[in-house]
Amino acid sequence: MAEVKESTAKDFKIQQATGDKKASKLSQYTQLMIGQDGIGALIKYEFITTLFSWMPGAVGLLLRSKLYPMLLGKVGRGVVFGKNVDLRHPGKIEIGDNTIIDDNCLLDAKGASNSGIKIGKNVYVGRNTILSCKNGDIILNDNVNIGFNCEIFSSSKVELKEYVLVAAYCYIVGGGNYSLDKTGLPIAAQPIFEDKGVVLEENCWLGARVTVLDGVVIGHDSAIGTAALVNSEIPPFSIAVGTPAKVVKKRE
Repeated sequence: MAEVKESTAKDFKIQQATGDKKASKLSQYTQLMIGQDGIGALIKYEFITTLFSWMPGAVGLLLRSKLYPMLLGKVGRGVVFGKNVDLRHPGKIEIGDNTIIDDNCLLDAKGASNSGIKIGKNVYVGRNTILSCKNGDIILNDNVNIGFNCEIFSSSKVELKEYVLVAAYCYIVGGGNYSLDKTGLPIAAQPIFEDKGVVLEENCWLGARVTVLDGVVIGHDSAIGTAALVNSEIPPFSIAVGTPAKVVKKRE
């Protein structure tokens, strides 16, 4: 049986800070969005995101390519930011060369002790996609391609290795599994199972609307069929389909 531990909600300092009634609204906002206090950091963040995040066309792309790196932890050459890209805790976001972050994406690296979001070279993150940390880490290695309307959530570690291909509407969740053993408590206050994380090894392909749950490792060169639910390990060179996903063929 998976190990159960007390809910990390008690330990999650960002939620405590933003929910602290004694803290000012300004302090709550800066902790949620930027991850640090300080009027200088707030002014820079607000100036860049408010004036330039929505700007259309080539001028908007050019200005964001010059200004967004001032907010982020590390940015390579040739990175493209689409319209309305939302950045939270941007100092813990790193992006490699020639990567594209399409319109309306959310990159949320929040956490009290995590490393945040690391995106490699030649990565594409499709429109309306969410990369969301809750004191966890998300790593997209070189040449990863993520379709539109996807979500990757991490309260531990989620890693997509080189050349992983993720079709539209996929959901990958690393952690956040609550126990239901106790009654009389809200689910959010229940103990949670130990977070194990998710790994998609090299050259995996997820079809549209695939869900990958915590603790899963998908072996290299595997393909997961449309709308599958992956809740256990998939060996390399596998083709898996269904709910839950079962291996139906080997590619070797």
